[in-house]
Amino acid sequence: MISQEVVAATAREGKFNKNAARRVRAKGKIPAVVYGAAEPSVAVEVDPKHIQKILHSDSGHNSIFDLEIDGVTTKTKAMIVDWQYEPLKGLLLHIDLKRIALDKPIRVEVPIQLVGTAVGVKTQGGILDQVLREIEIECLPGDIPGHIDVDVTELTFGTVLRVADLPHSDKLKFLTDEDAAVAHITAVKEEAAPAVDAVAAAAATPSEPEVAKKGKLETAEAAPSAKK
Repeated sequence: MISQEVVAATAREGKFNKNAARRVRAKGKIPAVVYGAAEPSVAVEVDPKHIQKILHSDSGHNSIFDLEIDGVTTKTKAMIVDWQYEPLKGLLLHIDLKRIALDKPIRVEVPIQLVGTAVGVKTQGGILDQVLREIEIECLPGDIPGHIDVDVTELTFGTVLRVADLPHSDKLKFLTDEDAAVAHITAVKEEAAPAVDAVAAAAATPSEPEVAKKGKLETAEAAPSAKK
């Protein structure tokens, strides 16, 4: 999906090692690499807040935006193809940006959204289980959908919604196997009751008698009187 976002980037110079990346992050930026479109790769630094905004938008990493590199007169269309988070604090560490040619098809994965309440849930007491949450497609960059919606209201026990059942379009080529399951109705699992034999056995097992504990105390108290 083509957005109106413009991401400003500054070209990096010098060595591109871990120490250099730390210095970039210390300035409040994150290191990135731009490649693709038969042009040389360029190391840049960008504002992580802007990248987070794009990643959390409706189209997410499938957003195509204008990349403006400092010192380069022309903007280029780009998208985020890879990103790394710091595992503990969840901070962005690095991203890969790919130049996009709007007249050439690209492969992307888009989310599948289930719409409606299935008959198997509404009248049969089942649970809707979504097996496949993303589907791989090929299309022109301008035709990338934010998501693919599919109506599940007629889904009942014993039927499976497959990729072939998703709404198709001449603009989209589905690359995921057409027979792959997308969703189905499953039965509600009841909590297993404790086994009767186990409960009976636990009840029949005698605990240590209270009198035994008292006997030990009495013996200890009687020990000094024996010395008299």
